[in-house]
Amino acid sequence: MFAVIKTGGKQFRVAANDRITVAKIEGNPGDTVAFGSVLMLTDGEKTTLDAKALGEITVAAEIVEQARGEKVIAFKKRRRQNSKRKRGFRAELTIVRITDILTGGKKPEMKKGAAPVALAAASKTVKGKSAKPAAKAEGALDASNLSLISGIGPTIEKKLRAAGITSWNDIASWTEADVAKWDEELKLRGRATREEWVEQAKELLAGKPPRAKVDQAELASGEDY
Repeated sequence: MFAVIKTGGKQFRVAANDRITVAKIEGNPGDTVAFGSVLMLTDGEKTTLDAKALGEITVAAEIVEQARGEKVIAFKKRRRQNSKRKRGFRAELTIVRITDILTGGKKPEMKKGAAPVALAAASKTVKGKSAKPAAKAEGALDASNLSLISGIGPTIEKKLRAAGITSWNDIASWTEADVAKWDEELKLRGRATREEWVEQAKELLAGKPPRAKVDQAELASGEDY
């Protein structure tokens, strides 16, 4: 038996005892996590694709280690603006071991004295319907608004959404290999690296103002930075 799950903007084919590396999940080694976004289940010769049936399937896993990806250096220079920027980035990752694939609406069992089971999926599907997202804090920016990342216009945003990239979290979890992959598949012509999309997404998630607006304000004022 194996399942296809989605977490951190990526899809994984998993079976019991598999180890996978995913975008960071809060928790400590030994904690149990549950992946509720299941896209497909295959049990022998039977394959399940029905959304209602998949909504009753949960993939349970155990956190093995909190890790970090390889360091990526991003260098950006604006011609005739006396502007240079060099930054390093290492993705926060979590290594998990798949413990079980639960069907029929079953939930993962908790170890005695363990912390509550964490839901690793961005949105839990219940009975074929997506759960409603939590209410946004007053004045908070919409994490699904990709256009707040400098360099993403309407055309590129449409390409990203068609590829399943719908939030800042998805872009913030990209590795150097992911950037190269999407650059080739979506014909971005190196824009993601030049414009530092990954760094911008992490800044937005941290509550910093959109770089696009800051850059426009500084250029309008004639300041060098």
